[in-house]
Amino acid sequence: MKVVIIDDSAAVRERLVIMISDLPGLEVSGQAEDVQEGIRLIRELKPDVVLLDIRMREGSGFNVLKYIRNGIQPKPLVVVITNYPYPQYQKKCLENGADYFLDKSSEFEKIVGILQTLIKSDQIGG
Repeated sequence: MKVVIIDDSAAVRERLVIMISDLPGLEVSGQAEDVQEGIRLIRELKPDVVLLDIRMREGSGFNVLKYIRNGIQPKPLVVVITNYPYPQYQKKCLENGADYFLDKSSEFEKIVGILQTLIKSDQIGG
């Protein structure tokens, strides 16, 4: 399973890589710190899963969600991880194709479980 991480924080990207890189059957294929680079990586690498922040210095994760919803097949599973877990953001993300919406401050560790479940259930890639 190929994973792309899109988050403007190098520390968050590094923490995610450390958390998930030992999962069997998973490869962190790419990392991006902004929307344009994230879209480019999705287009080129065709990941199975995208770990996506909403608020970034150069744009918004909503732009990435719209690109995924309108632009590519097969569509990757999207896990939104944010410091802005407002209900209106959650609603907008889920309406625009996000599969999961997690609060970085309290649900960050759930990412490992989500990915393990996907690997075990063979829902994606492989």
